[in-house]
Amino acid sequence: MNRFLPVTQQEMRARGWEQVDFVYVTGDAYIDHPSFGPAIISRLLESRGYRVGMIPQPDWRKKESIQVFGKPRLGFLVSAGNMDSMVNHYTVSKKRRHKDSYSPGGKMGLRPDMPTIVYSNLIRQTYRHAPVILGGIEASLRRLAHYDYWEDKIRRSVLLDSGADIISYGMGEHSILEIAEALESGLPVEEITYVPGTVYRSKNLSPAYEPIVLPSFETLQEDKNAYAESFAIQYKNTDPFTARPLAENYGTRGYVIQNPPAKPLSTQEMDDIYGLPYERSWHPMYDQRGGIPALEEVRFSLTSNRGCFGGCNFCALTFHQGRILQARSHESILEEAKLMTEDPHFKGYIHDVGGPTADFRQPSCEKQLTKGVCTNRQCLFPKPCKNLVADHRDYVALLEKLRKIPEVKKVFIRSGVRFDYVMADRSREFLYELAEHHISGQLRVAPEHVSDQVLHYMGKPEHRVYEEFLKAFDKANKRTGKKQFAVPYFMSSHPGCTMKEAVKLAEYVRDLGFTPEQVQDFYPTPSTLSTCMYYTGIHPLTKEPVYIPKDPHEKEIQRALMQYKNPANRKLVLEGLMRADRMDLVGYGPKCLLRPEKGQGERKERAADGQKGRRKRKTIRNIHGKKHK
Repeated sequence: MNRFLPVTQQEMRARGWEQVDFVYVTGDAYIDHPSFGPAIISRLLESRGYRVGMIPQPDWRKKESIQVFGKPRLGFLVSAGNMDSMVNHYTVSKKRRHKDSYSPGGKMGLRPDMPTIVYSNLIRQTYRHAPVILGGIEASLRRLAHYDYWEDKIRRSVLLDSGADIISYGMGEHSILEIAEALESGLPVEEITYVPGTVYRSKNLSPAYEPIVLPSFETLQEDKNAYAESFAIQYKNTDPFTARPLAENYGTRGYVIQNPPAKPLSTQEMDDIYGLPYERSWHPMYDQRGGIPALEEVRFSLTSNRGCFGGCNFCALTFHQGRILQARSHESILEEAKLMTEDPHFKGYIHDVGGPTADFRQPSCEKQLTKGVCTNRQCLFPKPCKNLVADHRDYVALLEKLRKIPEVKKVFIRSGVRFDYVMADRSREFLYELAEHHISGQLRVAPEHVSDQVLHYMGKPEHRVYEEFLKAFDKANKRTGKKQFAVPYFMSSHPGCTMKEAVKLAEYVRDLGFTPEQVQDFYPTPSTLSTCMYYTGIHPLTKEPVYIPKDPHEKEIQRALMQYKNPANRKLVLEGLMRADRMDLVGYGPKCLLRPEKGQGERKERAADGQKGRRKRKTIRNIHGKKHK
């Protein structure tokens, strides 16, 4: 029997149901695998006895598309999917992408821009009084007023634009169960104002206990300093143990109020969630349409942890998963791995064992699970905290157990390895294990830049730390007798990156002797500290002014500098060198990035051997001419 959750009336009735409790509307195709948020939330509700029907990628132009199951008994759950729809649809230069990996066959166009808003409004038009609960990363990162890169303006909370009742932000397991229990008890949705990890609307501040009142939406639209101040307050209130309620004034519409985040999951709760009866595949209705490409990336990967105390400023994890590390037990992960080996498509290779950061397996310090993270300092930046527990022993033991599973040939680590955390660990055992068993020729790491000025604004360690890691990695390779390389990821046009810093990165790429195939330009996505800097020109935590490379042409130059060997980039690279006053890098020396254009310096440089070259070419032409006759 098909054990996927029902997607049609027929499948619902085959289960003996006359009505579902919740209808889950998602912008992704239906994939029942624990790497996908809709699968986790729907299976979790099912495990508590709720009946859930799935409507994946409804046709937003037709009301009938969200009427598949009729009106649910308790409410609609709405998510854009596993990925922000605008990032899914557009490149950083705002050009439309050609592939949607979360749609059948990778087909683009099966969801609208901002489906969280579009689907919710469609539901409101059809079922006026049905409770609508938003979830997923798109709603989570837009829960309060935010800068929208694609429209280049401040947008109000997605709660208002969507007409929904509640946002379940973050990972959502705790909050969605509390919301479901409240609705089941008969409590009107507008009275569910007490659940941690939620955002709701209110005419006044009375439901909130000692809230921090943020600058009003009207003020945020007019004053960038106020926006930076508001963001700083939000940034310091992302911890479930120390955060206070936040309230944003929308004038006649009242307030949007954010409750403190939900508490982190315990190891047992994590184990229970990943042990739910997932089908671990896409719904069979996609078989004839090429399947869902996104599943292939994670089908044989294992989630080991959640949360990240790395604190990169361009990453939204602080606002979505939080900084408190949560981990599954070895037993749970091994059980899933053994289940994976029974898949007929499994070839013996586990593609990843990790999470946001692969080598994090415990909170950064002992106090976090009872007192929360520090609001005024980072765990790794600018230097590792003195209270940091940098210890890879648990992760090494887990990897060793996975390698011993008879059907497993190799266990790869493809999630990011935090190299400064590796260096903070006095033992080098993990690095040796990594080199010996868990990579194949190349280790991908993300230093992001080489300029300490830019790294400061990224929230990344000084460049010397990366250089020390490279030496340690090289030593590990020599010990294991392998010739393997670290392949770095770099980012262009991040706040704080002047043309001078971009040239410095190009020089580093030159010295490495390779040209990056792809260049990551900074992408200002909602609710990151770097995006706040991009919009305001202010570091929200220090109030210092920050240089912002906003001009599209300048951004194009910064990208081109990292691929200076590409002839198509010559004019851009030359312009970048001129702007940075680094024309010393144009010439024939070993450190030069560009050769002079023909007809200029080249004539003088090649005068000595010019006649010799011409005589050689003339001889070749004569030989060819005689053969032709």
